[in-house]
Amino acid sequence: MKSESDLGTSPKTVNIHDAKTHLSQLILEASQGNPFIIAKAGKPMVRVVAVDHEAKPRLGMLSGAFAVPDDIDAPFRDEIEAMFGV
Repeated sequence: MKSESDLGTSPKTVNIHDAKTHLSQLILEASQGNPFIIAKAGKPMVRVVAVDHEAKPRLGMLSGAFAVPDDIDAPFRDEIEAMFGV
């Protein structure tokens, strides 16, 4: 199995054949927080991660980074009215 995680750059990558052959071990590793990628002909297809380790959305992470004007569609009013026949 090819592993780029040894270099610290990305999760382990395995081809489909190796993933089928070693699925139980790969699932155990993923469940312990070590995700892996399944590739076909060297092209990454899917990332496998444990359910408990899924990334959670970071809502509000840009809060305060910029201001949205109260009348945001004012510059496009004519175009919006034309699209909806108002």
